[in-house]
Amino acid sequence: MEPQLTAPNQFKETWKHTLLLSFQSLGVIYGQMSTAPLYVFGTLTADDITSEETVYELFSFIFWTINIISLLKYAFIVLTADDNGEGGTFALYSLLCRHAKVGLLPNESSANDVMHYETGSPFKIKAESRARRAIEKLRCGHYLMLFLALFGSCMTIGIGVLTPTLSVYSVSSGIQRSLSDISHRISASEKEREAISRALEKYVPVSTASAILVCLFTLQHYGTRKIGFIFAPIIIVWLFFIGGGGVYNIFHWNKEILLATSPMYMYRFFRNIHSKSWRSLGSIALCVAGSEAMFTSLGHFRRKSIKMTFVCFIYPVLVLSYAGQAAYISKNLDVRDFNHLSQSIPKQMRHWFVAFSLLASVVGSQATITACFSIINQCLALGCFPRVKVIHTSDKIHGQVYIPDINWLLMVLSLVVTIGFHDIVKIGSATGLAVSSGMLVTTCLMSLVIALYWEKSLFESVCCLIFFGSIEVMYVSACMLNFHKGAWYLVVLLALSLTIMLSWHYGTKKKLEFDIQNKVSAEWLIGISPGLGVTRVPGIGFIYSDIVTGIPAFFSHFITNLPAFHQVLIFVSFKSLPMPYVPPSRRYLVGRVGPRNFKIYRCVVRYGYCDPIRDTDNFEEQIISSIGEFICMEENDFDFQNSSEGRMVVIGNPPADGTGSALIPLNDTNSYEMECVSMASNETLSPLGDAIESGFTPVMRKKVRFMLPPNSPQMHVSVREELQELIDARESGTAYFLGQVHLAVRDGSDILKRLLIMTYVFLDKNCREPPVALNIPHAALVEVGMVCCI
Repeated sequence: MEPQLTAPNQFKETWKHTLLLSFQSLGVIYGQMSTAPLYVFGTLTADDITSEETVYELFSFIFWTINIISLLKYAFIVLTADDNGEGGTFALYSLLCRHAKVGLLPNESSANDVMHYETGSPFKIKAESRARRAIEKLRCGHYLMLFLALFGSCMTIGIGVLTPTLSVYSVSSGIQRSLSDISHRISASEKEREAISRALEKYVPVSTASAILVCLFTLQHYGTRKIGFIFAPIIIVWLFFIGGGGVYNIFHWNKEILLATSPMYMYRFFRNIHSKSWRSLGSIALCVAGSEAMFTSLGHFRRKSIKMTFVCFIYPVLVLSYAGQAAYISKNLDVRDFNHLSQSIPKQMRHWFVAFSLLASVVGSQATITACFSIINQCLALGCFPRVKVIHTSDKIHGQVYIPDINWLLMVLSLVVTIGFHDIVKIGSATGLAVSSGMLVTTCLMSLVIALYWEKSLFESVCCLIFFGSIEVMYVSACMLNFHKGAWYLVVLLALSLTIMLSWHYGTKKKLEFDIQNKVSAEWLIGISPGLGVTRVPGIGFIYSDIVTGIPAFFSHFITNLPAFHQVLIFVSFKSLPMPYVPPSRRYLVGRVGPRNFKIYRCVVRYGYCDPIRDTDNFEEQIISSIGEFICMEENDFDFQNSSEGRMVVIGNPPADGTGSALIPLNDTNSYEMECVSMASNETLSPLGDAIESGFTPVMRKKVRFMLPPNSPQMHVSVREELQELIDARESGTAYFLGQVHLAVRDGSDILKRLLIMTYVFLDKNCREPPVALNIPHAALVEVGMVCCI
């Protein structure tokens, strides 16, 4: 059995914590599902509901869709396929990458054995099976899986744009109707009442919805925990309100609506099917909006809390609410706006309803926004999204993140939808297509997980795909009939976001392929040094590269033109594994490049797609401490990983207090470092003497100094000498080498390749700097540029 990885600082889940997370989840995850009654029937036109029998049929669809999709599929099946506590389409894709050789992400084509090395490692590929062998040989299937993962992520982003607009706009329409009723009572003439109604209908919903959306997105920086505590009481009151209203309507208007839970009414619907009635199913698909957020937001909470909250509270309240609304509609088909939830509330409670619905609509949008942050964080770590700033809002649950750039982008896109469409039917059509398409992608990936990860029979996998997939295909087809009514906007949004993701993935992969094809062996560096008369400059040089074996092309280019490098060289590579977390004890893979006297080391830093991006303020010290541990372990003949360059060993995150370390850290915040001035590598470079003379200037910077442990008979003299040389080099100063590969398109390339490369170049120039360069002083940075023609 494989060891399970856990998130750092993850607390033990007791019943107290479960109840606490369940309470918070009400305000974050279930806001969308609880506010869906505002617009499920509301996005249907009066022509779609022509008789009491039609109401029974539509409610039967709602009841069984919630039972099959939300309850059975998500609460009892999909939630169990988490990737060490993380959910979403990329979590399913990462499970497939880890347990079958289907990955196409850039990090998986480079030195896979070194990356996944460890005895009893959780990165180990499972034993071969017939289904696994078949899918591994089918190369087009690998591309299809990656496309499905990206497509599902784009649908999550689309839902994050459309759902806030839909929920807020539906409430704004209710406010407009209430103001119209008031104006009718105080206006003297029919002409005045009509003029006021037209003005209210034109300006109130759009302006109110826009103001609410701005307030909602402004609150996001407080984080999931605070927002959950703020929003959860609102959702609880709202659920009791609509649940109680549902019970009242059932007993007051039509108790026979409960008979519509029979699937016979769905059969009657199919028996008398036509294009108009089939199109109405696109609105019914909205009753399960928010189900995908249960899985996507799994990293913000825990499986037990999410499932318990849905089964014990959300599910029964939603069924009662929809049943009550259907009971009212079935007996009030002649009432104006009979299909809106506010009309089914007794008049004496209607003003309270408008107030609560306004607050609940704000909360209802939170689930999709949170899901967007989670899925983009996963895409970002796996090289499928441009670099953006990710803020971790919790020190206990690292899945709770906030992405400022995405937050404001979602706000702008939501405002564009609100102002551009100002029609709940059109917005509902686009939202229904996004919801049903996203669920269909999850079903496809889930069927593969059943076969390749759970190792169930192919029959069970196919049954899952056919059973759930057929229902979701039905809803997708119904939504496509509303393409001209607003669903086209989702297609435009999909094309834009998918182009960005595919371009970034393609450009990242091509850059890595260029590095791999143009790298040189370690023997080249060792052999060319005497011939070029290479000068060893005092200090430490950190060479950051995406490759984990060999010498990167940009550094060989630098050495050829300027034959000098530091007394100690450390090749550093950051590699994201297709899993959410890498424990600190397995984070660093350290080895030696070349003979001992060259003092050249390699450090591979492995992290999961939900691990926080490392902080460069203390990262340099962690690398040096890890190399110190490696030097001691190497002398004691520990079990090393053999590579083409030598031996490598897994080093854990060194203790902060230096206990048990080969090097003891001493905090010294007033130390001066001699750091290399930034320079660019061009065709002609300044002479070596000038570079050495003018390339080092004192820079005030906080730094951790090191000292050797007291004399110990267990430590060999040569080990102490090498450690002392490492400390002396650290004291002399540090320089950081970064390679900049600039992509260019060859003449005669096809249009698709030109589009992808041009998009990638534009994004690369305008997005956030690479994490490794964020906190490096400019005076210590050396950037070497190279051009890669594709």
